[in-house]
This record gives sequence, C-alpha cells and structure tokens, in this order.
Amino acid sequence: MCRVITEDTRTVFTKDPAARNLAEVITCYPGLHALWLHRIANFLWRHHLRLLARMLSHCNRFLTGIEIHPGAKIGRRFFIDHGTGVVIGETTEIGDDVLLYQGVVLGGTSLKKGKRHPTLEDNVVIGAGAIVLGAITIGNGARIGSGSVVVKSVPPGATVVGIPGRIIDEHRKPTLDLEHGRLPDPVAETIRLVLDEQTKLGQRLEGLENKSGIAVPRDELEERIKKIMQEFGQGGWNGKETGDSKLPPGAA
Repeated sequence: MCRVITEDTRTVFTKDPAARNLAEVITCYPGLHALWLHRIANFLWRHHLRLLARMLSHCNRFLTGIEIHPGAKIGRRFFIDHGTGVVIGETTEIGDDVLLYQGVVLGGTSLKKGKRHPTLEDNVVIGAGAIVLGAITIGNGARIGSGSVVVKSVPPGATVVGIPGRIIDEHRKPTLDLEHGRLPDPVAETIRLVLDEQTKLGQRLEGLENKSGIAVPRDELEERIKKIMQEFGQGGWNGKETGDSKLPPGAA
C-alpha cells in the first residue's frame, strides 16, 4: 500500500508542473484523493461489499467533485488534473500512465448489462471536457483534444479532435503531450477548402464576364469571405499572417 501511495504521489510531480512540494500534493490535489478513495471502493466492490463500495464512491464524489464507479478498473500512475466534473463509468478499464483533465466523461451508450464503457490503454491523454462513449478502445498513446466527442475506437498513437471525433494525426508514438494550441481544426480547414474553391470559381467567372463585356457590380460576398478567413484562419489564410488583409488571389 505504501508503495502504491508513493507511486501515485510521484505521478503528480511528473504530470503537473504546478506541483511544488509533497505537503501540497497530499493535501490539495482532489484527483489524487479521488484515486485513493476509489482504490478502497474498488477493493470493497471486488469483495462483493457492493453497497458499502457505492456509498464510499458517493462520498468520494461529494468530497472531490469526481465520480468514479467502484467497478471501474484503473491501472498504475493514473492522474486526474484538477478533476471537477470527471465521470468514469462502471465497466471502464484504464491502463497505466493515463492522464485525464477536468470534465472528462467516460460513459456508456447502452442499457444492457456487460461491457458498455470505454477501455483506455496505456499512456492515453484526454483533454478537458472531452466525452468518450461506449465500449470502444482508445489505443496506446492516443490523445483526445478538449471538447471532443469520441464514439468510435481510436488506434494507438492517434490524435482526435472535434464533434464527432476525427483523427487528425496518427504517428503511432506514445506521448503525454497534448498541446491544444497546436491541434489542427478540421472544421476550419474544411471552410478554408470551400472558400478556396469559391475563389477559383469566382476568378473563372470574372474572366468570362470580362471577355463578354458584361459590367458586373462589386460582389458583397468578397467582404464576407474576408471576414470568415480572418476568423477561421488563425492569423491568415493557411496559417499565414494576414497583414493588410492578404487574401487568396481573386478574393478581394
């Protein structure tokens, strides 16, 4: 037991740069408290003291803001950062070295008995507010971006973002990094592609109009395209600086 407590405490220092000293970690980390109480509740659950286990789990939620069903299986060096709003269902299975941020839900999608919650393999990282639903598997080293909703299994090493979750990177190399500021935005990228195609069509149409001598008034759509690209371009079209509103050819 002492070995497990020591390992859990060291995990906090490894995964949270805000951790400064042992006293602070032991007294001020609800994710750590929730894990320790869950280990006791899970022991009771496995020894068929189900009501007592559920009562302890209920107290755990009241004290930490984290709800972990006593039937959930959790591996070593597991860490919940901040933790408020985290929900882990009964048949959830979590491997070693997994990191969850606040608001994560590992939920079920079926009313049938049996396996109905996710399985997280080793080294998985799930960002704040992400929801993983159903008896799916999140592969070793996979990363789930903040606010994503995942309803399908994720291969090892992949990075998933969006609603529903889409794979944006599949490097197959386990990692604990999840730099949300650098994660691609598949929705914004789709909008960029549509606007790019719109610009090309506009150029072709403008050429035909010039050849036919047709006078065409200024299109208000150009200004709208400009605003949309500024909003979704993260500083410019395809990541370039906008400067004086630099747009793709023909967009202004």
